Amino acid sequence: MIPVILFVVCILASSVGAVVGAGGGVIIKPVLDMIGILPVSTVSFCSGCTVLGMSISSLIRNRNNGVKLKIKTSTALALGAVCGGFVGQWLFDFVRNGFSNEHILGGIQAMVLTAINFFVFIYVCKKNQLPSKQIDSILVSVGIGIFLGMISAFLGIGGGPLNVAVLFFFFSMDAKEAAKNSLYIIIFSQISSIGTALATGSVPEFSWLNLCSMVIGGVGGALIGAAISKRIDNTGVEKILKILLLVLIVIGFYNVLKYMVF
Repeated sequence: MIPVILFVVCILASSVGAVVGAGGGVIIKPVLDMIGILPVSTVSFCSGCTVLGMSISSLIRNRNNGVKLKIKTSTALALGAVCGGFVGQWLFDFVRNGFSNEHILGGIQAMVLTAINFFVFIYVCKKNQLPSKQIDSILVSVGIGIFLGMISAFLGIGGGPLNVAVLFFFFSMDAKEAAKNSLYIIIFSQISSIGTALATGSVPEFSWLNLCSMVIGGVGGALIGAAISKRIDNTGVEKILKILLLVLIVIGFYNVLKYMVF
């Protein structure tokens, strides 16, 4: 029964994640934490693997969809995300080992993720009233990528709406451009995060059946999301992103209470 639940959650999450560029992990992680069918650390690792498969599949499927992949900017961000992924994975292991309590780890992750989603929601709602930047500096882009990769690896979410908001604000991308470039960045950050976990022997216990169910769901969701993306415009993508953020904020508040209070 658990593999079926994991598959359904991942295919639905990855369908939405592929459309808005959130990667799916930002949905998978809080939803599975809320359901509570797997340990927090296992969810983080398996979610990261799922997001990697989903992001690769989505980019391959959308390679000729007419939306520009800004290689120079996104590669600089991606390289930064690789470095940030190492830091984020180290921070995750530090918190997990320091508290030796999955509930505290889950609570910290839930608080950070909920706060990020809240501020991103406010920004997305107001972004047309705010000036955006057009950063060309490779070094600045790498620095931003380090921050994104660190957050991504620590939370086990791939990238999430934070990637999209950063691409909106610092690089003046529209919704579809931000979605595609975000998935490109996510691939690099997840490779570094998963690679670090494997190299340091900090991979949590997991079932291969569960992991395969999640990854298959992620790849299936990527294909569904690519089909949906072709049928909607930038305004539609932004509307889906706003709805997603509201849902995630509600789930996040529940998870904070679940881990830190109940």
